[in-house]
This record gives sequence, structure tokens and C-alpha cells, in this order.
Amino acid sequence: MTRKILIVEDDGAAAAYLAKGLGEAGFSVEIAANGRDGLFLASEGIFDAMIVDRMLPGLDGLAMIGAVRAAGIRTPALVLSALGAVDDRIDGLHAGADDYLAKPFSFAELLARIEALLRREERRAAEVQVTRLVVGDLEIDLLGRTVSRQGRAIPLGSREFNLLEYLARNAGQVVTRTMMIEKIWNYHFDPGSNVVDVHMSRLRRKIEEGFATPILHTVRGAGYRLAPEG
Repeated sequence: MTRKILIVEDDGAAAAYLAKGLGEAGFSVEIAANGRDGLFLASEGIFDAMIVDRMLPGLDGLAMIGAVRAAGIRTPALVLSALGAVDDRIDGLHAGADDYLAKPFSFAELLARIEALLRREERRAAEVQVTRLVVGDLEIDLLGRTVSRQGRAIPLGSREFNLLEYLARNAGQVVTRTMMIEKIWNYHFDPGSNVVDVHMSRLRRKIEEGFATPILHTVRGAGYRLAPEG
């Protein structure tokens, strides 16, 4: 699966330079031009890492990272800043950043640091690897890729299983169609089709037919939510 990087940078030329280099290195990139847009995108929790300029319009880069951490999102963050004194770097790390690189910088070094952050996060994730998700009476075996409800096996296709796993990992929260398009189909634009709704309708039929209570809820105008009760 292609790893996704969020760049929060108000200098268009610098953002394009970063996006080009990261794209050539095999990453999928999305750009936000100010701190508030960066916070909105980061809060979706779909990125593998983020590169954040410190001096941003609207919301300072360190305040943005602090808000992301306050929301419980652990996406690794590297601060990129013209402020490179020791105290500046310390402030960045205290704000919740995982690394700090001063401008001007070598792209090769930036890439090496991003890859190091991703390796560190992968090791952490492996240590707390979840093999089973439970939402109400629905159980998902991630190793066997099987699903059951009230002990009854529910066969799902690969895409349906991936959708259900994504919903279960965000149980109780609204998962938007855009989030599903990006995470499951790896599209970075709305293809303008009803592909998500078609798959969700099929998934709902499989996990709800024959059971007394709904577990997959449509949130009008937003997306879907997996929860034992509406």
C-alpha cells in the first residue's frame, strides 16, 4: 500500500518541490497551504507521516501539531523550519513533533528522516498489533480475515472486508466517503461515482440481514459509522 504524506507548507514553490521529490520516492502526497487546513486533513488520521512548516498562516505549525496530538492522533510529524536554533528545536519536540529539520535542508536527509520515522512507527505498531476487532456482537479476525456476528460466520469479499476493518478501527466515529475512497481505493479525488455507497449497501446487507439490531449506520451528508447502537 502506498504510504501517504501530508505536507503543510504555505510556500507554494517549496511545497511543490517537496511533493515532487516525495512522489518520485514512491509516496502519495497531499498539500495544505495553512495550519487550519493542515489540522483538518491531519485529523482524518489517514496519513502515514506529515511534514509541517513552523511559520504558517492561520495556525502556527507547532500549535497545529499540538492540536493533532490532543486529538489522540499519533501520525509521525517532522517540523521543517527556518528557525533552527537549539531552543527552537526543543520547542518543536515539546509541541509533539517527532523530528525537526532546519531550512535550508538536503532533500536526501529529509527523505532519510521520514523513512526513519516510518520505520519507528511500524515497529511501534507491530508491538501493539491487533489481531481481533470487536464491535458489539460483530467480531473480525484480522489474521484469518474472517467475520462473524453472534457466532455466525459472514463471508465477505476482499474489498468488503477491508471496508469493514477500516470502519471497525474507527468504531463509533463517522468515516466519510472521501476517507474510504483514499484508504481503500487509494484515489486522491472523488471519482464522482457511487462506488462507496454500492459497496456499503452490499456490506450492510451481509452484516445486518437476519439480525435484530443494525450496526452500520448512515450519517446523512457525511458518511458511515459502525457502532452497536445508533
